[in-house]
Amino acid sequence: MPGYTTRVLTIAVNGHDFRIRALSDLQQFADPTGRAERAGIHSSLWSLFGQVWPAGRVLAEAMSRYDVAGKRILELGCGLGLSSLVLAHRGADVVASDHHPLAESFLAYNAGLNDLPAVHYRDLPWEMPDTSLGRFDLIIGSDVLYERGHGMQIAAMMERHAKPTAELLLTDPGRGNLGGFSRAMALQGYDASEEGGFGDDESTSPGRGRLLRYARQAVQA
Repeated sequence: MPGYTTRVLTIAVNGHDFRIRALSDLQQFADPTGRAERAGIHSSLWSLFGQVWPAGRVLAEAMSRYDVAGKRILELGCGLGLSSLVLAHRGADVVASDHHPLAESFLAYNAGLNDLPAVHYRDLPWEMPDTSLGRFDLIIGSDVLYERGHGMQIAAMMERHAKPTAELLLTDPGRGNLGGFSRAMALQGYDASEEGGFGDDESTSPGRGRLLRYARQAVQA
């Protein structure tokens, strides 16, 4: 990857090893053509996409076991693509999305590292409607409620891209932005449930992190 140093991680997910190219550290930033500025990504946040975080591992584990048969799936903020690659390994119909300028190339490289076909990718800024994307049975994301305004953006995404019967699965490390988001989802007819117990580092101690499931059934006429 020109301009960056990388490393290849081996990550076990439900007994299967996935190889993931990641950035070597969190101190890398290069924007010679202004792509970061145009994407609205500050230099301090640029390299966050290039790591596999605990919330991403938890989501990948969930996707390795989740009932995905016959479902069209969208991943929000896919980063390096671990959860989408787990789904592709299972033969699921998945679209990976992000708005980071390097996400697509890292996803494609990581699919090749794991002998998987290319995963369909969309550049998807959350605040801009995309009328060509269609609707999904299952939408997933890890640590996507990063800032206070993200919850309302994702709630609007659900209105645009979730089918009448749909699920949203999120992993959240406990950033404190869940309240308003959950209320917005309830107004759309979603019931919420959660599992807890993961931290914000690699330790095995339970933390504030939660696996959240929002589910809605279509109203029968």
